[in-house]
Amino acid sequence: MGFILQSLPRTVISGFILAILLYLYNIGFGSVDQIVLDQSYLAFMFRWIHVLSGIMWIGLLWYFNFVQIPNMPNIPDDQKPAIGKVIAPAALFWFRWAAKATILSGLVLGYINGYLHEAMTLQDGFQIIGIGMWLGTIMWFNVWFVIWPSQKKALGIVEVDPETKANAARTAMLFSRTNTLLSIPMLFSMVAAQNYMFR
Repeated sequence: MGFILQSLPRTVISGFILAILLYLYNIGFGSVDQIVLDQSYLAFMFRWIHVLSGIMWIGLLWYFNFVQIPNMPNIPDDQKPAIGKVIAPAALFWFRWAAKATILSGLVLGYINGYLHEAMTLQDGFQIIGIGMWLGTIMWFNVWFVIWPSQKKALGIVEVDPETKANAARTAMLFSRTNTLLSIPMLFSMVAAQNYMFR
């Protein structure tokens, strides 16, 4: 077991193998007669991808806002480069790509299930999922077109003067906080829609 857990790639691959074994176990014991690559199977797969990528995205968003940002003032100045040069760029890589995977898989899922247009235009019966989708879209936009460009300046990935760097750090923080604020009603909308609360 140590061999698996001492490597992140081996750990993740093992997690996928366990999921596949669980799926095969389910088929073997008659819960599922056979694998049918139909609309419901594709919806299941894209929902799973959507949830996995969404956990990565929102988990990192909350890490930034609940852990990293509040604790930066407590870190001695000589140790801050470790955050800015190593940890933050790696976290931001996964953060932005998880955001993209979440939004794309959500749109595909809406299309497969036949409610994409109705949800995005907030038609009757689809308002709550549509609101969640719009909030997620706004959050994704903030990640790629505000937070990431600002963080590149704040972290020194793009060279700028000290005033621009400070302003970029503040902009990134404010939009990250905006996404944290929006994540709460967004997640509420998604769960409510899946549990027929507002239908």
